[in-house]
Amino acid sequence: MAYFSLFLTGFIAATLFPASSELLLLALLAQGYLPVWLWLAATLGNTLGSCVNWYLGRELLRFQHKSWFPISAAALTRATTQFQRYGRWSLLFAWLPVVGDPLTMVAGVLRVPFRLFLLLVALGKGLRYALLIWLGHQLW
Repeated sequence: MAYFSLFLTGFIAATLFPASSELLLLALLAQGYLPVWLWLAATLGNTLGSCVNWYLGRELLRFQHKSWFPISAAALTRATTQFQRYGRWSLLFAWLPVVGDPLTMVAGVLRVPFRLFLLLVALGKGLRYALLIWLGHQLW
């Protein structure tokens, strides 16, 4: 059940909802749960949450002419310009707080191919969780 909780927390943390999978990961690691399963649960959940963002971004522009559309044209243009400046490789940093979730949505808006998106996001998130587990082992 702990691994599923970490998966779910990682999934929620990757969407636009606030959550912290890192704290749960470190707490479970300190309790003696298997690091490889913790890594897999956190990486898989967090990556799948980002995939939801990509899909929402992909579908987002269909509604840009609606009065209730939550993003101004100027904000969308700024986000698009920023993403294009740094390119697809910026998806390796989709794990960063504050900018990571919108980054994955913009990738969907800009129609970044899903396979490339998945590869870059999973790689970045997997490395981040591996580093956290390694640091956690250094502390205990």
